[in-house]
Amino acid sequence: MSRPLLFLDVDGPLNPYAAKAQRRPEGYTTLRVPREGDPAWEHGGLRDRTQPLRVWLNPDHGRALLSLGYEICWATAWMNTANTWIGPVLGLPELPFVDFGSALLNERPDGVHWKSDPLLEYTDGRPFAWVDDEQGDADHTHVAARHRGSALLHHVNPRIGLRNEDFTTLAAFAASIG
Repeated sequence: MSRPLLFLDVDGPLNPYAAKAQRRPEGYTTLRVPREGDPAWEHGGLRDRTQPLRVWLNPDHGRALLSLGYEICWATAWMNTANTWIGPVLGLPELPFVDFGSALLNERPDGVHWKSDPLLEYTDGRPFAWVDDEQGDADHTHVAARHRGSALLHHVNPRIGLRNEDFTTLAAFAASIG
């Protein structure tokens, strides 16, 4: 049986963007990413289009993610741009990404996150974990009703990003599959 999928968001889990702006978290490095070519910028999702985007990344997260037993896939508005800017800092190989197409940043009236349906389509019934800072109760209900495989929707606080406890939870879920 194939490994479960790990859908990985950038902003929130990997980049604790909501941390105090003047206090980079310990173990993180600062990356300045130009706004041009950023899919969220192109779709009007970012407010300040003149300054480079400040991204904090912990290079140790790449090794930790690779050791979890998942097939990792970007699930972020960065889409393939994550392979250019984020993956190299974390030591990740080029990863597949979910192309959100017309769903990108389009809020739904039912409260289900705009990523939910594209992620479910991508899984084609495979077990998966979705690491993000924006899932809510509506997403849990939506996934439970529409996905026939095992699923873990794992929320990460965007003020602190991924922590050891998150990696432990993800490893336990992967080990429980099959």
